[in-house]
Amino acid sequence: MLEIRWHSRAGQGAVTGAKGLADVIAGTGKEVQAFATYGSAKRGATMAAFDRFDDEPILNHEKYMEPDYVLVIDPGLTFIADIFENEKPTTKYIITTHLSKEELIAKKPELKEKTFFIVDCIRISLETLGRPIPNAPMLGAFVRESGILDIEEFKEAFKKVLGKKLPQKIIDANMLAIQRAYDEVK
Repeated sequence: MLEIRWHSRAGQGAVTGAKGLADVIAGTGKEVQAFATYGSAKRGATMAAFDRFDDEPILNHEKYMEPDYVLVIDPGLTFIADIFENEKPTTKYIITTHLSKEELIAKKPELKEKTFFIVDCIRISLETLGRPIPNAPMLGAFVRESGILDIEEFKEAFKKVLGKKLPQKIIDANMLAIQRAYDEVK
């Protein structure tokens, strides 16, 4: 089973990202779960979203997990949320930040012993979508680092997910954001 925990603030698209990722993975024949936990139900409140993927039926419906990946889409949450909660020795982190890896380690020394990747999802979303909604760029970074799908296969499937709700202009901007993060993650 592959387990993913997203850390974000309400309004940044983590729930939409988790559900969209689950829709794409379900299309490959895997069993999926996507759900979220909320604190305060207002924009800007901290929240977490979760994904589970497996070849077998998923019987665990608890929020407890030992994540394989932790996706931090709000840079500030790296410092105020427990992003290491229930980690495994093999847990990988993808963190939205404008800092270099060295600068991030200087501010969060615990990362020195972790496998982590960085990408500026906020900048990418501002430049491609015109709004700070970093979920699509984070999906591109996740696809790159997890190898869960080929990037073109993922984008084609995700276009269908987005096509249910959004105009073509927004879908195209999301595809650009996904590709940029895929290319820029370090």
